[in-house]
Amino acid sequence: MFVILPRSQGPVLGVEISGKIDIDQERNLIDQAEQLIKEHDKISVLVVLGDHVGISLEAVAADIKWILTHMAHLNKIAIVTDSKMLAALIAVDATFAKVVGIQEKHFDKDEIETAWHWIES
Repeated sequence: MFVILPRSQGPVLGVEISGKIDIDQERNLIDQAEQLIKEHDKISVLVVLGDHVGISLEAVAADIKWILTHMAHLNKIAIVTDSKMLAALIAVDATFAKVVGIQEKHFDKDEIETAWHWIES
């Protein structure tokens, strides 16, 4: 399940994800991101991951396909999680994201305010 965070505004989309994301939820989230792209061209996304997040294989495939076809419209991505494993993966991914002009950073959950300031700047 995902919830759009109330601080989302303009070209910034904040999302909190908990539980399992299925393909219908992924499509809904993609639709919201595409609407922002129509309005602002480039968007930034802040994602807060809950402790027990899962995603269906079909949703993962849709997410990867969408990101690969919309990279030019992504400015910043902030991932907020206390998972050390995800933090390491984000650090690796950030290197590749930088090559295509996307800034990507990991923040611990107690740094949520810092993450918002970074994504909004």
